Amino acid sequence: VQLQASGGGLVQAGGSLRLSCAASGRTFSSYVMGWFRQAPGKEREFVAAISWSSSTTYNAGSVKGRFTISRDNAKNTVYLQMNSLKPEDTAIYYCAAAVVFGSRAVVEESRYQHWGQGTLVTVSS
Repeated sequence: VQLQASGGGLVQAGGSLRLSCAASGRTFSSYVMGWFRQAPGKEREFVAAISWSSSTTYNAGSVKGRFTISRDNAKNTVYLQMNSLKPEDTAIYYCAAAVVFGSRAVVEESRYQHWGQGTLVTVSS
């Protein structure tokens, strides 16, 4: 599966953005989908993940209550709604696809087989 992330941009602190990740191929619904981010000078970190049927989601503690992951299997798209953005949310955001699920697996980059190219989110103070 090929992934294309979009929706990044410049926003003021407290604002909102919605990222999208469109997937090619007919097997999208068989993948667990996740979002990761990499801030300048830092390692890439887990943000959120969603199961095949959207029944279960996981969020990093730093975004809990502010970010919501969702997916539309009919449109082969996963979303990340980001509210109450903070300057520390500034990063390149990547979507990724995996075939395994579980609270321990989804936070590990190595579990994801396919990655999008990333979209830049900049939050100004």
